[in-house]
Amino acid sequence: MPNYKRIYIPGAQYFFTVVTYNRQPILTNQTARELLREAILNVKDNHPFEINAICLLPDHLHCIWTLPPDDFDYSLRWRLLK
Repeated sequence: MPNYKRIYIPGAQYFFTVVTYNRQPILTNQTARELLREAILNVKDNHPFEINAICLLPDHLHCIWTLPPDDFDYSLRWRLLK
């Protein structure tokens, strides 16, 4: 198991890359993109964050988030999105 080093700083900007299961190109599907958008909006409603940039590719996405000044829990947000 990897030994990831994660840094948690309230209000910081974070860069993420998330890959689909087995790198399946599901993000080319319109329904999948709509569901991803809906999930992001639902998580943002309960756990605010700003999306500074996002790049959606067929089998993965890159994004930059800024969290609120008093919050550092990006792991919770990704867990809810997944």
